[in-house]
Amino acid sequence: MNEIIFFGSNESPKLFKNKQNSIINPIQFKFENENENENEKQIKQISIGFFSIIFLFKDGKTTKYDLIENPSKIQIENIQKVTVGFANEAILTKEGNVFVKGKDINPKNPNQFINISSLIEDTNDRVTQDIVSGFNSIYLLTSNNNVYGIGSNYYGQLGFDSKTIKKTEKPILMMKNVSKIFSGNFSNSVFLLNSNQELFGCGDNQFGELGLGESRKKERAINKLTQIQNIPKGKIIDIQCGIYHSIMLIEDENQTPNPKRKLYSCGYWKDNGLGKNEDTYEFTEIKSSLFENENDNILEFSVGNFHTLILTSKGKMIGFGSNEYGQLGTGDTNNQLIPIQIELPKLRFNEDISNYHFSCGNFNSFLYYSPPSFSNLEEDLINLFRRKEFCNISFKTENGEIIEAHKLILKYRLNQNENQIEKLQEIISKKSIKESNQIFEMIYSNRIINPKLYSEIKEIINSNEKIEETMKRIYLNENENENEKDFIIERKEKQYKFPKLILIMRSELYRGMFLSVINDKSNKVTDYSELSNKSFQIFEYWIYSNQIKDEIQITQEIIDEIQIGIDYFQLNQTNPNLFDLLIIKFKNQNQN
Repeated sequence: MNEIIFFGSNESPKLFKNKQNSIINPIQFKFENENENENEKQIKQISIGFFSIIFLFKDGKTTKYDLIENPSKIQIENIQKVTVGFANEAILTKEGNVFVKGKDINPKNPNQFINISSLIEDTNDRVTQDIVSGFNSIYLLTSNNNVYGIGSNYYGQLGFDSKTIKKTEKPILMMKNVSKIFSGNFSNSVFLLNSNQELFGCGDNQFGELGLGESRKKERAINKLTQIQNIPKGKIIDIQCGIYHSIMLIEDENQTPNPKRKLYSCGYWKDNGLGKNEDTYEFTEIKSSLFENENDNILEFSVGNFHTLILTSKGKMIGFGSNEYGQLGTGDTNNQLIPIQIELPKLRFNEDISNYHFSCGNFNSFLYYSPPSFSNLEEDLINLFRRKEFCNISFKTENGEIIEAHKLILKYRLNQNENQIEKLQEIISKKSIKESNQIFEMIYSNRIINPKLYSEIKEIINSNEKIEETMKRIYLNENENENEKDFIIERKEKQYKFPKLILIMRSELYRGMFLSVINDKSNKVTDYSELSNKSFQIFEYWIYSNQIKDEIQITQEIIDEIQIGIDYFQLNQTNPNLFDLLIIKFKNQNQN
């Protein structure tokens, strides 16, 4: 089930046929589609351009609203990301191909998508991992960490002399060794962050929106990528650009365990969501008492053409800038030059606030629910943990029976000591299958450990250094205390420790919990006291083994409990799945 809340301009395109042109109080958005019930599909992303809005669903399909009255579909499969500018649209597929349409890219057929990945001259650099749209330009970040630009270069936003190259219909290399691209759907400016955390920018700087300082504030076209000096200390999380300003989110890396995030802005102040009432030509902090709560932090923000919306970890909605069409959701049309707190609409999943996102457009805004989506790399890691050759290891019991264990979890528990695994085999060879299962359960729930699994995983996947970063973020974060590498499940005053890794594999709920952008309590407790002892034993054993213990007697009550648990915790099912096996076992036991 999705949840999408809308406020602001209801024209160009018109989303609600029977409502006024300005919606100043947030309302639930519903798709009007007779052929497919999209209101049941989970939203992944919303991208708002000047004349069109594209909704991307988790299944890789889209619905698009534009000046044509009826919504349409984009006929491209496996879409990973969408981005919309003034007169262009770009699609990134899960395979790393980029399809673009627009008058500056394909002037002969501006409404036809073309695969621009195939136009990159270096054939070894055609797999794209991210795309970002500007007003009339598209930027591609490839898997080799190179950035290419395509489209308009009128303001030097492609990093080249605008008099020599006014526009390009082929991607041209802008910069190598880039980790992130930042721009805005209504902006002619772009920022590139390299692997050394150095920030470069080019493009329109008429109002100081590149943050180059007062000495360069009137330079309209910065044709060459220029390093941005005097950046506030900390880790750059995000930069988003409006039409005349830019806003940066920085995290204080020196502050632990919960680093504080702060917003900085530069550019033209009037009606433009700068968060202050004066022009600023370098990135300076947006100060407000609304950001001073030590226990509250900025989850994310979104910049539209002239307005900005912010969501905090305590569920505060903060906004500033133009509100001519009600795009701040305040219930009126009064502009707000400095941050104000806005009443958050009643949310269906308010206990899961970190998975709500803003998308701000020209004169409108969306607040929508979307649990974490994973990059291709993260999906590869999750799939890796499910592959038998890496996950399963066989042990023979005293009667020659085979028992399967989880190889990566065993290595985690035994600190990657192969000799200990061999010793374990010797022990198992002298035990019954029942005793062997007890041994594995004991090993799984032990406290030990400081593994370095990511080095092995990096070698197996044969990928790049991002494996290390991903593994640290997902599970092996060296900054965490040892006790925080496991997750505590509580039942009737008794606590069980589960490795986070295996819960990520098994449950969409835990995956979203552990992979959220801000995770203040990575080892917080889940209470399973509503499950009976037998149901919990089934749940626990299935989490590790995908099997049901032979000695467990299945009842209808247990089946009902497990079905509720599967739905609530979004347990990933294999084939055959847990519920089917319970039914089969229940029938067999009753027949006997």
